[in-house]
Amino acid sequence: MAGAGEGYTPLNAFDRALLEARAGNVNLIRVSSILPPGAEYVEELALPPGALVPVAYGATTSSTPGDIIAAAVAVGIPAEGFGVIMEYSGHTSRLEAERIIRQMVEESFAIRGLELKKYMVKSVEHQVIKNGAVFAGILLWY
Repeated sequence: MAGAGEGYTPLNAFDRALLEARAGNVNLIRVSSILPPGAEYVEELALPPGALVPVAYGATTSSTPGDIIAAAVAVGIPAEGFGVIMEYSGHTSRLEAERIIRQMVEESFAIRGLELKKYMVKSVEHQVIKNGAVFAGILLWY
């Protein structure tokens, strides 16, 4: 999931980014970056409002008009076993965020001695008007 938003304050911008990513009406619990074995990708999650949802995410805000900000999240999946999630955000373009996060996933697999079989990425870029935010995350729902 990925989204961007503008707001009166940086927190309002972040809230809008969460809403655009369809994660704005739940409570996110930040977790580290291991995808459980057997996890399945679902495009649309039906989450009850207020649910406590584990998530690995990257996000950033800026209050500098004209700034370009981006966030990306990626998952690498081996032939069998657990996967690895990486998240990135910064004052950069979406393409640069995607390049960086691909390297992060590849390195995480190399240091674990795993072979990367499948790679998935979600990313977003935003040019700040007043207060902007970007969010990219992988929600882990059971």
